[in-house]
Amino acid sequence: MPTSPLDLTIAIPVRNEAKNMAACLQAIGTDLAQKVVVIDSGSTDQTCAIARAHGAEVIDFVWDGKFPKKRNWYLRTHTPATKWILFLDADEHLTPAFKTELREALSKESAYVGFWLRYTVYFMGRENKGGYFLHKLALFQVGAGEYERIDEDQWSKLDMEIHEHPVLNGEVGMIRSKIDHRDDRGVAHYVAKHTEYARWEAERILRASADRTHWTWMQRIKYGLIRTPLLGPVYFFGSFILMGGFRDGSRGLAFAILKMAYFTQVYCFIKEKK
Repeated sequence: MPTSPLDLTIAIPVRNEAKNMAACLQAIGTDLAQKVVVIDSGSTDQTCAIARAHGAEVIDFVWDGKFPKKRNWYLRTHTPATKWILFLDADEHLTPAFKTELREALSKESAYVGFWLRYTVYFMGRENKGGYFLHKLALFQVGAGEYERIDEDQWSKLDMEIHEHPVLNGEVGMIRSKIDHRDDRGVAHYVAKHTEYARWEAERILRASADRTHWTWMQRIKYGLIRTPLLGPVYFFGSFILMGGFRDGSRGLAFAILKMAYFTQVYCFIKEKK
């Protein structure tokens, strides 16, 4: 039986995601959201053509190196007409279970203005059974807030919000059914990406605002320890032991070591800058 689209816009920020674009849009389907928008940063492959072929609207984004970056720019300059906005990456696939729970959450009255979302984690071609968990505040009401403001002013080459969380005015819930995060671009890409993220993280710490009232409890722990070499080992112990990363055997051990190395890189970049 056909179902009516939710009062929802799904926005997918991309650059050269031709490999993932079709599968991402097919997983969304045609009756879930009122609008699907692809926000493109100058792709040189077939990303935009594939998006249009699947019925998505394509918007071009060119970053000037300053605030706002991609998601906040979209919220400010192309404000959705729907009540809700869901930001999705091209390698994230909405599962049937997630879509069912999403419909239930958005179809009833509640006090929530946003929802934390949970994701599967893949490493070396297989889904992790334990270890580091991934969740993001990527679904919220239009007008309830926007992503943290960080005035980067040319020191970062990352044109999209990476570790910034949305700062919302209101209560936040959680959708427990996971989105399938199909990151299968290999270890070399993983390492290169996290090195770039580590440099950004170090700059953010050195330029951090004194106003930390909007930080999540995880951010408070993370940024409390990240100026020391302790966060890497603490993360390793928590991920591999407490969160069951050992269940993935040698692959889980390698994953935990690489994540420990990431936080150690951040610490080293901070010390190097200072």
